[in-house]
Amino acid sequence: MQQHLTRRQFVQTSAGLAALAANPYWLTSRARADEAKNERPLVGAIGLGGQGTGDARRAAEFGDIVAVCDVQRQHAERARDQHFNKAEVYEDYRKLLDRKDVEAVTIGTPDHWHTEIALAALDAGKHVYCEKPLTLTVDEGKQLVAAVKKSGKVMQVGTQQRGDQFDLFGRAVATVRSGQLGKIQKVTVQLPLSTEEGGPFMAQPVPNGMNWDFWLGQAPQVDYCPERCHSRFRWWYEYSGGICTDWGAHHMDITHWALNVENSGPMTIDGTKTKLPEIAGGFNTPKLVTVDYLYPGDIHVQLIAQPPGDEGVLFEGEKGRIFVNRGRITGKPIEEQDADAKLKESIMADVEKLYKGNTAKMGNHMGNFFEAWKFGKWPISDVESQHRSVSACHLANISIRLKRKLTWDAAAETFVGDSQADAMLKRAQRDPYKIRSVG
Repeated sequence: MQQHLTRRQFVQTSAGLAALAANPYWLTSRARADEAKNERPLVGAIGLGGQGTGDARRAAEFGDIVAVCDVQRQHAERARDQHFNKAEVYEDYRKLLDRKDVEAVTIGTPDHWHTEIALAALDAGKHVYCEKPLTLTVDEGKQLVAAVKKSGKVMQVGTQQRGDQFDLFGRAVATVRSGQLGKIQKVTVQLPLSTEEGGPFMAQPVPNGMNWDFWLGQAPQVDYCPERCHSRFRWWYEYSGGICTDWGAHHMDITHWALNVENSGPMTIDGTKTKLPEIAGGFNTPKLVTVDYLYPGDIHVQLIAQPPGDEGVLFEGEKGRIFVNRGRITGKPIEEQDADAKLKESIMADVEKLYKGNTAKMGNHMGNFFEAWKFGKWPISDVESQHRSVSACHLANISIRLKRKLTWDAAAETFVGDSQADAMLKRAQRDPYKIRSVG
């Protein structure tokens, strides 16, 4: 691949790439892909739980899955037996990355493993598709941004709303940016009420086939209990960031995209209205969340998980308001577009401009990843924008845990006059699983 370019440089060179990208073989039918099987890239899948297996299956539309890896061997074996019968099974991702024939990997592990595996994959010369939320800490995101620039490889983050639902989220972003709503005054980011509550949980024997110490990785050593892993890991601060980073990674991304602050962030963060769980030995991220941000332009962004829990993003401006989620986009400005063919045509043209230089085929997030690294393009969910959007979620958790309002310097990526908060931009890491540094 060519030297890593800036987003602006990609846009400038996109016209020359358009003809080449118009009909890439891996975006054609499965039948044609089977005919050209020797041309299909070889891919490894790391982390084969539900979402990780889903990612691997989507990647299999464009490449051949030749290696699967999970610290619970049964997960990798199940994925191989059900979907990828020619794949080799690994427990240690490092052995998978040693394979020279593997060009790209998908990472569907719990959040606290995303960064180290992605850094190792980039070091090994692989392109990376990594599930969201991208990182466990702000510092990890900075490391990944540096590593992608250094490697020249492509990294796509699994915020599929950008790539798969351009007709909803792309339209919302284009509508906000068009000025049809007037000056934006407030954005409400409504998260689902899916956080589990409960505990304490009793230690249990580690299941056969599971390397529990490896699963814990950088996180503190604790006894195994099933409530700590699989789909429930996200409710533990040691491994994730609760609902703030789980769904916040999706909807704060759309917010940043619409406000055109993809390489910036908030000025203040106030999570003092949010209360942490008080049950020792139980889930330790909050179910009910209220966090207030102030963004440049005096824009109030509120991240909430409160009843009625109709998740999505509400943009309110001086001239109107719109709401968008995975099922619908509504509001008077949308009705005006639907009633005025020229207005809608203009907005949808703006949607295409959002994707220009990224993909010749909107509507396929995984396909966008393959096209990006095959044709030297910028992926739609690039590491820099995704680092910034999940950073806003990490900042929310820091404010909640410190129980005070914080001031953020987005350019320096540090808090203003608050060494205690700065210390929480990274976490202590357990040997021998400390995350490598990017030189």
